[in-house]
Amino acid sequence: MKGINLQKRILLIFFCMFFFVATAKAQVVPNAMYQVSTINALIQGVYEGEISVGELKKYGDFGIGTYDGLDGEMVVLDGQDYHVTSTGNVVAADDEVKTPFANVLYFKPELFGEINDAKSFSDIEKALDSIIKDTNYIYAIRIDGVMNLQTRAIPKKGKPYPTLAEAAKTQSVFDLENAHGTIVGIWCPQYMNGINVPGYHLHFISDDRKSGGHILNGGIVHGKVQVARIADFRMVLPNGDAFRNAALNSDYSKELKAVEQSN
Repeated sequence: MKGINLQKRILLIFFCMFFFVATAKAQVVPNAMYQVSTINALIQGVYEGEISVGELKKYGDFGIGTYDGLDGEMVVLDGQDYHVTSTGNVVAADDEVKTPFANVLYFKPELFGEINDAKSFSDIEKALDSIIKDTNYIYAIRIDGVMNLQTRAIPKKGKPYPTLAEAAKTQSVFDLENAHGTIVGIWCPQYMNGINVPGYHLHFISDDRKSGGHILNGGIVHGKVQVARIADFRMVLPNGDAFRNAALNSDYSKELKAVEQSN
């Protein structure tokens, strides 16, 4: 009898373990965006990382952001977190590094299209506008193809942190011609002004993982577009004094536009 009871206990333990793992996997919700902090906080120089890259990966396999101290640009693609540094190099982000601003989700595309012969950022926007119809939602965007892009990455800043406009004056700019790679981006409606970047916020990573950055300008020779509509949104806010004391209730649209794209 004791042997039978022991077997039952072992089976019960295995069942509980299986149930726990299955439940954990079931909790992965596609196209639910997880955001760290607000864009207005970043504009005001709140650059101290809030959560680690390792923690961020629990919430998505696709996204964009930056790193502690505004150290370069983040591209999360196919579950890998790539750090585009101000030297132009691309390295795998360490799980211990923290982020002050990021957006990630488990990407499951619902809309598809193509972009050909887009000569400018405006052309890219117009092409994507023809795919994104319902503008009351957030969208995650992936474009795989050949690009002619101007990208940037900002070198890491120390305290006291400058505003984003001041920090952007030291940005490194890269001209990428006939670059084969992937655009990873987020589109947000205007009502999210102050929370996120209204319109298109796009980053790039090359197929060889040797170049990338935040897209300032450029075009697409040809690209395949995948888009996911986001109706599930969660945001976590920093706990530190920098965020608590930041002036976040003003409209920084002009400052944001100046640093997001080149003239």
